[in-house]
Amino acid sequence: MNILTVIPARSGSKSIPDKNILSINGKPLMAYSIEQSLSSKFINRTIVSTDSIYYSDIAKSFGAEIPFIRPESISHDFATDFDVFNHVLGYLKERENYFADIVVHLRPTSPFRDIDDIDNMIKLLIQNKEWDSIRSVTLAPETPFKMWFMQGGVLKPVVIDNEINEAYNQPRQKLPKVYLQNASIDITRGTTILNKKSMTGDIIGSYIMDTNYDIDYYTDLNKLSVEAKKEFIDKTFCFDIDGVVANLSPNNDYSLSTPNKSVIEKINKLYDNNNIIILFTARGSKTGIDWSEVTKKQMSDWGVKYHQLKFGKPAADYYIDDRLISINQL
Repeated sequence: MNILTVIPARSGSKSIPDKNILSINGKPLMAYSIEQSLSSKFINRTIVSTDSIYYSDIAKSFGAEIPFIRPESISHDFATDFDVFNHVLGYLKERENYFADIVVHLRPTSPFRDIDDIDNMIKLLIQNKEWDSIRSVTLAPETPFKMWFMQGGVLKPVVIDNEINEAYNQPRQKLPKVYLQNASIDITRGTTILNKKSMTGDIIGSYIMDTNYDIDYYTDLNKLSVEAKKEFIDKTFCFDIDGVVANLSPNNDYSLSTPNKSVIEKINKLYDNNNIIILFTARGSKTGIDWSEVTKKQMSDWGVKYHQLKFGKPAADYYIDDRLISINQL
């Protein structure tokens, strides 16, 4: 079975310029969706549809295919998802005689997904052969039964339900639960797009999720930043001392080292968030000088919170030095 992911990533965002390659924790936004697709048990092809050569180079570096540069005619503000996906499937059918049985839609603007959710939704669509598609949804924070259109100063209810008398006057607890599509994962059949000319078809399956982190405006970034920090909880971090915790010393005379206070503040926050902090250093590795007591005293005097001090490079989830993760990504 051909199961294809399409990640739309045009370059012309107006709300947040270059939104799809915005750096979150030091990684371009679109990279999260690419990596999730590549990690799926079922997806066997991952394509990014973009109108930008620069974007395409970034996507390729994370393992996505770029079989074409998206035409300008379907790269404007009002181009629909169907325009983009119909183009992808039409292109693959014409150029490669390739047909996607199932098409997974992962938007770069919703980067935090559980890969199991993607695979569970694929399995549900395979099992429910009458479904044309399946969408992830969350419980709506507001009920449309209490929403109104306004026409000439007169209110008209958005939803009219003949089985509920004046639903807008009923207690919320008596009203039906309503769900909001959360733009995280949409999955459809290739035949739904090509034959029914629709992203959803007639029968749309549901998959309930708890969260929604879609990015449209700068205000959404605040919520995303909070979620992004959750990645750095219950992990093991290794910090190089010289050049990170301590400012570089002249002639490698570590007795003259001075603290990098802003870095130490971030280390201490990671420590307080239940992360394991390991400090490592190459002090004395070439000269044979024992800097252990000096180093321990400096860490104590500078107020650095840590669990272990290593003269060498131990195993960890993340390494922070001048060659790997930057402290500015945390």
